[in-house]
Amino acid sequence: MTQLDRRALIASAAALGACSSLPREAAPDGAAVAPQDRAVEWWTWPAMPWAVQEIYAAVWMGRIATAGGLRSLPGQPLLIENRVALFHPATNRWDEGPMLPAPRHHPMMVAPGPTLWAIGGYGRSDAGDWTNATEVWSLTPGATEWAPGPALPLPQAEAVGLVHDGRVHLITGRSPGGAANGNWNDQGDVDRHLVLSGGRWETARPCPMARNSAAGAVLGEALFIAGGRTVGGGGTGRLDRYDSLMDRWETLAPIPPSAETGQQVGGGLAMVAVDGKLIAFGGEWFRPRADGGGGGVFRETWVYDPNHDVWERGPDMRTPRHGLAAVVMDGVVVAIGGGDVVSGGNATGVVEAWTPALWS
Repeated sequence: MTQLDRRALIASAAALGACSSLPREAAPDGAAVAPQDRAVEWWTWPAMPWAVQEIYAAVWMGRIATAGGLRSLPGQPLLIENRVALFHPATNRWDEGPMLPAPRHHPMMVAPGPTLWAIGGYGRSDAGDWTNATEVWSLTPGATEWAPGPALPLPQAEAVGLVHDGRVHLITGRSPGGAANGNWNDQGDVDRHLVLSGGRWETARPCPMARNSAAGAVLGEALFIAGGRTVGGGGTGRLDRYDSLMDRWETLAPIPPSAETGQQVGGGLAMVAVDGKLIAFGGEWFRPRADGGGGGVFRETWVYDPNHDVWERGPDMRTPRHGLAAVVMDGVVVAIGGGDVVSGGNATGVVEAWTPALWS
């Protein structure tokens, strides 16, 4: 893009921004920051009412909806949320929606139409705080309570949930490896691909690689699964594409490793599709116990061009995070909540946004 073209695009976006109902960042003096001042960078949206990580989100009836999640506080039991947060662009604020029937972390959120679905996730039981659930709940406009939906045939959490042609796809993730189901180590990676159609779950062609905590997005007739990690092998930048018309998977160029850390962007990332490209960001990495343990959180943003099978480095998020949710509203990418340190140490309510159309 030439400098002249870029200036024209930014000016056009600025004019549109004056009429947009989406939030505008507040400067220290309270003035709104014009779109051209944040053309290349992420900017700050209104924060969530509470800090939370290990969440997913969907755009539902013109609002952003997210639910459940967890917080880990030193010396206290794991806090598993059942609260539902709804962001209204018209009022530029988050409100609380009807609570989930039970606390869940990692509940998958999708909205294939006027119904919002919360699928599976982990809950607390006598066996532990990582009890993989099969319950599916639905919320319709105007309802004050969630209703039961078609239960999963098997527990499947930390999966990728996508909507294509009105059907819900649940791909990869973790399921109990045996009879035990209560702790993190009870779960194993799966390549399972389920499709919710006509009120029942059906089995589709499995993903080429079993992994958990991946991210996904839909472009045209293709479903993309990116990143993730395996219990035994760590993070992977792998990108797999499912052709829904041909019922076929193929593997494409992986997300590059982080130049700053040398680590592979893998588990706990988020990804969306906008303007014909994939936008992936965030995630975490772990250091082997033999090397002292620990790890880190990624701030990188990666942009994938499916026409050339190439990833390009985009602007870094202001706040590095993993276990965050993401949606697209009016061409704006929104990154919601997440943990700003590796594992469950510190959840945030930070919300940031970026307009890829203003970047080149």
